[in-house]
Amino acid sequence: MVDEIPLSEPDITDAEVAMVERVLRSKRLSIGPVNQAFETAVAARTGCRHAVSCSSGTAGLHMLMLAMGIGPGDEVVTTPFSFIASSNCILYVGAKPVFVDICPKSLNMDPQRVEDAITPKTKAILAVETFGNPSFMSDYRSIAGRHEVRMIEDSCEGLGGKYKGRAVGSFGHAGVFGFYPNKQVTTGEGGMIVTDDDRLADLCRSYRNQGREVVGGNTIGGWLAHERLGYNYRLSEIQAALGVAQMRRLDEIVEQRQRVARLYIERLLDLTDIILPTVDHDTFMSWFVFVVRLSDRYNQDERDRIIEGLHRHDVGSAPYFPCIHLQPFYRAMGFKEGMFPVAESVSRRTLALPFFNRLTEKDIDFVVQTLGLMLGREGLKRG
Repeated sequence: MVDEIPLSEPDITDAEVAMVERVLRSKRLSIGPVNQAFETAVAARTGCRHAVSCSSGTAGLHMLMLAMGIGPGDEVVTTPFSFIASSNCILYVGAKPVFVDICPKSLNMDPQRVEDAITPKTKAILAVETFGNPSFMSDYRSIAGRHEVRMIEDSCEGLGGKYKGRAVGSFGHAGVFGFYPNKQVTTGEGGMIVTDDDRLADLCRSYRNQGREVVGGNTIGGWLAHERLGYNYRLSEIQAALGVAQMRRLDEIVEQRQRVARLYIERLLDLTDIILPTVDHDTFMSWFVFVVRLSDRYNQDERDRIIEGLHRHDVGSAPYFPCIHLQPFYRAMGFKEGMFPVAESVSRRTLALPFFNRLTEKDIDFVVQTLGLMLGREGLKRG
């Protein structure tokens, strides 16, 4: 059964359709000028010298691990409260994720805990902008500089945002964006690495294209000459066409997402059992999702029943995010409950509400009313 008000929905207009049709009619479907145009648009938006398109945000993170020489015996400090790809990419190269607990307001890593987690084995800090919130990115950048380790910015959820006037994606030695259908900008599937590091950019261009050598942004040698072990992590011209059209509309898209977020905040203020997203005055949010948290008197079972109740009323909802360290194969590495109490407490009580550009006020009113009804039912059960 499909929810009448889905959790997310891409914003596709005639402009995107026309751009894709143009590429299809060109018969140039891979490794072409539209990818270059997409890369140029993202690089310009972030103020970075290089943008390297790829097949997903996950692929982008994996390539950065390889390009930075991270491997067995190395440690990468990161968050347990994120989509699982942000730490899986560390495992891909045989390194060890070192989780630290989060700030209960921003839901990003606690900077002091990041500092305390640095050891001689630390090769990088992988900083995630949880739900697109860039709080503390300047702090992580400073910590990485003091300890002479790399900072990778997982900005997959934050395109179009800013922190202290600086574009999301530009704080680390490199940043990565994702373009899944629920993101601000979508290419269906896809990702983009941004960096000012010439060598890092060339290595990632090589890794995405089966290890063909790249120097100064140009592929050298023949089509069957492979300098290193590489991958097919390319983005097609068809996907890039979607990205180009979406980037032309990015300001409009962000404005619409901010409108929806404002309407939710206005209407949810009266629900005393709901903790709203916290956005500080230094942050310009482009809003990836709208995730609320139940007050401390609710437990995970009650949260799950509220989500089920929303679905029964045709309202999309989901638990965002289960803690990474409590996923089965992470538990097998020795992680267990109680290790990161703030992240675990937050995770048990968060839920995502429907969030996309074309939500109407009527839709939002219905979502909020239904959420209020579900909260009331749980209160009655509790007595």
